[in-house]
Amino acid sequence: MTVRHRVPAIGQYREFVDAGGLACYGRSITDLWRLGGVYVGRILKGEKPADLPVQQSTKAELIINLKSARALGMTVPLTLLGRADEVIE
Repeated sequence: MTVRHRVPAIGQYREFVDAGGLACYGRSITDLWRLGGVYVGRILKGEKPADLPVQQSTKAELIINLKSARALGMTVPLTLLGRADEVIE
């Protein structure tokens, strides 16, 4: 995607990087689904949805696609690679 147009782009979700994007930084979809499951479990046990507190995912992920970076002629600093949750090579 970004390689075809030669534009380094950062998305919000992992699927963007899997499709060839340079990087993504955003909430963990897995964590969002987990929180949703907790809510469903509490509702199925009899709690009223209106009584449940509002919660937001606090886990953020940084995923870098080195294959796309190389194709764009970019060098990703080691400090950034060290902070990434996942590096796709």
